[in-house]
Amino acid sequence: MLPPPPRQPPPQARAVRGAVRLHRAFLRGPLGVLRLLQLLAGAAFWVTIATSRYQGPVHFALFVAVLFWLLTLGLYFLTLLGKHELVPVLGSRWLAVNAAHDLLAAALYGAATGIMIAQTRSHSYCNLKDYQMACAYHAFLAAAVCGGLCLGLYLLSALYGCCRRYQGEQEVA
Repeated sequence: MLPPPPRQPPPQARAVRGAVRLHRAFLRGPLGVLRLLQLLAGAAFWVTIATSRYQGPVHFALFVAVLFWLLTLGLYFLTLLGKHELVPVLGSRWLAVNAAHDLLAAALYGAATGIMIAQTRSHSYCNLKDYQMACAYHAFLAAAVCGGLCLGLYLLSALYGCCRRYQGEQEVA
């Protein structure tokens, strides 16, 4: 006598259906390239700040840089792996979520860049050739440049996302 047929599909069938695959169109598209540049510039921004002696309002700039670096990293990998639909409530509005993230990041990076410019100006006294004491002027100047670059990249990304949304697109790539 033969055993009855199985009622559930074999485990391999379930694994294939939920398999992770790369969205190469996103990786090669403008938003994928912008996300990579945002990650690089954001990492340069917060590493530059973290390796210098900082105090006061620079803590806020460091918070903004690390927060948006982590959020951008999450958005990048969720989109790259095609798993954004797993995000409750927001997965169906992924393009709008990306555009809102970029606008908020641009606004806060603008504030962080302003803080770094003010700190650079306040430490400009030690930009003399023969100044011997430790000074964070060059680190703050580099951080201000990286912050401005981040601001521009997030604005460009927000503009791209808003244009795609205005054209009626629902997907990021």
